[in-house]
Amino acid sequence: MDDRGGGGSFVAVRRISQGLDRGSACHSTSVEVVAGSAAWLGRGLSCVCAQRRDSDARPSFDLTAAQEECLQRLQNRIDIAYDSSVPEHQEALRALWHVAFPGEELRGLISEQWKEMGWQGKDPSTDFRGGGFISLENLLYFARNFPKSFQDLLRKKEGDRALWEYPFAVAGVNITFMLIQMLDLEAVKPRTLVGATFLKFLTENESAFDLLYCIAFKLMDHQWLAMHASYMDFNTVMKATRRQLERELLQEDIARLEDLPSYSLLSR
Repeated sequence: MDDRGGGGSFVAVRRISQGLDRGSACHSTSVEVVAGSAAWLGRGLSCVCAQRRDSDARPSFDLTAAQEECLQRLQNRIDIAYDSSVPEHQEALRALWHVAFPGEELRGLISEQWKEMGWQGKDPSTDFRGGGFISLENLLYFARNFPKSFQDLLRKKEGDRALWEYPFAVAGVNITFMLIQMLDLEAVKPRTLVGATFLKFLTENESAFDLLYCIAFKLMDHQWLAMHASYMDFNTVMKATRRQLERELLQEDIARLEDLPSYSLLSR
């Protein structure tokens, strides 16, 4: 782990499990708390979903063949770590810059410019450890499908903002990580009703995870403003966001993700 110079410190969670054994009936995810420093970030920005009780006995839900196939494809995406030496990953990162800052030339994949988007340093690849390549894909999907909401959050256009705001890009990686854990996506089959419910949406829409990511990001910012939060409140806001998403996913009248009440927060 590199130690960047700066005043304030931050806390982030890095998921260090890759190619996990999903055949285990009692699956656990390895997480590592990574401490570093960044003057503009402050303390306390961490994924709030790292805590797990391995002794919890949870039921599992049987899947249809279609659900198993869709879950496996999503799990394959989750297992891909961001690799700065892979051309496809490089191009995706460049694409993210161009949709975020159209017309502004990117001087390099390692550049101080990346801090404008809310990365912790000049090399975004160090921040993708928490969510993998899928967290970059989530950001790209958000930018391309809901450009107005993406730009509003990136530039903090809406509401009475705090003096110390959450950094956009790092928050996005945390949201990816939170959703993976909330939906129990690294288990061989869902062990929560929320996870089982999500798989129904995934079978009908292979972009369901990306769409739920957009909803979650916008909902998180909505909660942030409603709670008059500052950077020290990030974990509290993320917990509130997760609880609200879980409640909405379990409502009886939800036939698709677009029916979630929080979907109405998004704008294209």
